[in-house]
This record gives sequence, structure tokens and C-alpha cells, in this order.
Amino acid sequence: MARRAAAPARPLGDDFSFVSPVVKYVLFFFNLLFWVISMVMVAVGVYARLLKHAEAAMACLAVDPAILLIVVGVLTFLITFCGCVGSLRENICLLQTFSVCLTAVFLLQLAAGVLGFVFSDRARGKVSEIINGAIVHYRDDLDLQNLIDFGQKEFSCCGGVSYKDWSQNMYFNCTATNPSRERCSVPFSCCLHDANQTVVNTMCGHGMQDKGYLEASAFIYTNGCIDKLVNWIHSNLFLLGGITLGLALPQLVGIILAQLLINQIRDQIKLQLYNQQHRADPWY
Repeated sequence: MARRAAAPARPLGDDFSFVSPVVKYVLFFFNLLFWVISMVMVAVGVYARLLKHAEAAMACLAVDPAILLIVVGVLTFLITFCGCVGSLRENICLLQTFSVCLTAVFLLQLAAGVLGFVFSDRARGKVSEIINGAIVHYRDDLDLQNLIDFGQKEFSCCGGVSYKDWSQNMYFNCTATNPSRERCSVPFSCCLHDANQTVVNTMCGHGMQDKGYLEASAFIYTNGCIDKLVNWIHSNLFLLGGITLGLALPQLVGIILAQLLINQIRDQIKLQLYNQQHRADPWY
């Protein structure tokens, strides 16, 4: 007896979707969280800039923490906007933009880490250049001043290479023509502090650049912050590795979810085209 020919498979119903709601909304809320964070960063950065004098703000533009906050916030805002809207609207173009940008950021971070390790001497020189620039503009920017003071206190250091680096600052310069009352001094954050001291003596660094290393070491930290920073990095490689992994993991998750959603959307588009082509076919 002849076997009946198998009936052709019917197209899937219009209510069927390859797009997983879990992938879609996890990616959406993932981006929404960082989108909100980026807006807060931009708002804080703009507010900090508006509080500063225009002349001082322009003078130390390259080393202003507020500018860094604004730039990072704007980039994060744009990238997460593509991911947020792209996942919600199932827009392949926006999702591809989000995925490519996130991949580029991840690769740049990886390249920076590798280059910093391979060319450690050049990286050290760049760090020294940044620190020296910050020293020059120490009195021009309150945020920068607080950042330097915090670093010198935490690392028990003073200046870039040594405490005499503070002569690069116009207020602390040791030249005889310097009329500043802080001439040949160092910031109070360079001073050795007694644990029992309740009131901070902000003039404790007065005239310290005139003293030799041995004499000055009784009152201030004489070692530079660059060596202290390098030693701290070498002593905390596992901690830094954990922080790096913590920053890279969300990026990798975002990239994977975006690519997964893109493939699901493409499958859904193929299904819709297939259904449209066969809906009018009498055999179906």
C-alpha cells in the first residue's frame, strides 16, 4: 500500500516569537541602570564646573576631574541610550551600535592595560607628566587640590618625584622674586601628622623646600608619590585584577546579551517573512 505523502510543515503562528522577553528586558534594565548613573555623573560634573571661576577652569582644563566626569558620563549616556532603546524597540541598528561601542571600549581598556605593562617606563613618564601638571594648577582648582591632598595623605608622599617638585607651582616656588607667603613651602597634606593632633596646622609645610632631605623628613614626607603609587600597584595586583574584572564583566555581559538579542530579532524577521510568503498559499 502506497504511503501517503507527508504534508508540508505549517508556518508557526503569528503569536510565536523567537525574541526572549528575559534577554530583552534584562538588557533593557541593565542599560537603564547605567543610563541613570551616567546622567548623575554628567550632572555632578556640570555642577562642579559651574561652581568654579571661568579663568581657573580654563587654566587647568586638562587636569580637571569634573571634565573627566563629564566626558565619561556623556560617553556612557550615549552608549547605554543605544542599548536601552535598541532592546526595548528591538532595533538591530541601535543594538549593533551599542555592541560595537562596548566592544571598542573593552578592547581599548585591554590595550591600555597591556601597553601600560609592556611600556611601563613610558607609562611612568606619562603619570609623572600628569602629576606635574596637577602640581602646577594646585591652587587653581579646588577639586584638584582636594584630590592631590587626599592622594598625598593616603600614600604618605609629597610631590611627584620628591617634595621639591612643589617648586613648579607659582605659589610654592623658591625663587627670590616670589612674593607669595607660601614661598618654598609644601601643602599641609605633605606633613607628618600626630594621631593625637585634633587641629590641623595648615602652615606646617612652611619653608620645607629650603631644608635638606634628612632635615625635612622630620616634618614632612619627602618621598614622591610616583614611587609610592608604583609600589602600591605591585603590592595590590590581585585587588586591581579584581577591580578590572568587575569593570570588564558587565561589559562582556552587555555584549553577549546584545548579540543574542540581535540574532533572535533576525530569526523573528525571517519567520515573519516566511509566514507572509506562505499565508496566501492554498496548500497551507
